[in-house]
Amino acid sequence: MNSTAEPYVLNIGPQHPSTHGVFRVRVVMDGEVIRDLDMIVGYLHRSMEKLAEERTYTQNIPFTDRADYLAAMSGNLGLALGIERLAGIDVPERASYLRVIFAELQRVASHAMANGTLVSDAGAWQTPLLYMFREREKILDLFEMTCGARLTTNYMRAGGVSFEPPAEFWPALNELVAELPGRIDEYMELLADNEIFLARTRGIGIITPEDAINGSLVGPALRGSGVPWDLRKAEPYCVYDRFDFDVPVGTRGDVYDRFMCRMMETRESVRILKQAIAQIPPGPHKNDVPLALRPPVGEVYSRVEGPRGENGFYLVSDGGPAPYRFHLRAPSLINLSLLRELARGASLPDAVVTLGSIDIVVGEIDR
Repeated sequence: MNSTAEPYVLNIGPQHPSTHGVFRVRVVMDGEVIRDLDMIVGYLHRSMEKLAEERTYTQNIPFTDRADYLAAMSGNLGLALGIERLAGIDVPERASYLRVIFAELQRVASHAMANGTLVSDAGAWQTPLLYMFREREKILDLFEMTCGARLTTNYMRAGGVSFEPPAEFWPALNELVAELPGRIDEYMELLADNEIFLARTRGIGIITPEDAINGSLVGPALRGSGVPWDLRKAEPYCVYDRFDFDVPVGTRGDVYDRFMCRMMETRESVRILKQAIAQIPPGPHKNDVPLALRPPVGEVYSRVEGPRGENGFYLVSDGGPAPYRFHLRAPSLINLSLLRELARGASLPDAVVTLGSIDIVVGEIDR
């Protein structure tokens, strides 16, 4: 210890610390330096996985909305792909394109939330946060226009998607895609070389590539450490193998690199959206699937690249209308596991910024 003062315990939470959800951190402080840290979860536990065993496969899709509630489309998609593999269900080509479009819109909206709140965590002014929410709101407008919901969308289905987008969706989507590159340039101008933001994020919360891999980290938390792992490239699903896009990675593994990975991924999402809009074929948006679907006996693990990383679903069928076992591999829970090591020896403000850069959603930690 550097201080002669008596260490003391500081409880942060279980109210929303740094706006990241009902999550409690018990910190042992030595002066202004963190000596140890315990993460206490469970305040939002809903027994989601057990409840899923009493509902049909289709009825379980809304549960994924309420796990990572900032990326409902991605959760919907991961479960739908698992059900399709388990039951041998085909998906129309148009439906696969629609899935990609909505998944990438969801990624942009989620990254806008993550980076906007991170800037706020770093003590900056509110302008970047509100700017990023401006784009997020436009995406949520597109969701509402298509399926009637903005947050808990319940849009994907085994066999496709629940609704064909209305006619007014496509002009609004084209307008958004056309303006997003300029908006991203605006964020970069505000933040990329801002000396205050750099001081709060450069060299803070460094995760080495070895620690990231050994900790099973995923998403921008992994790629920010220089590991180019993205399921859309490594294990393509839907029609991602038809699109040209890059996987941004960091070089230092610090808070700034994780921020920049999300910013660059937003650019890549725009590239994917432009290609998907140009290539999408006509045809049905889904194939008919029985409401009381009974997949054959078996098990499957399905995963997609959500905004926070690998969103995995393990399903076991006993031949009945409800899954015998339903398990979610939540990226927020996995990525949070290194916070204790990252926070030791850091100041409390730096730990808050580090937590913000990991970008957790407590709904999928407590499930």
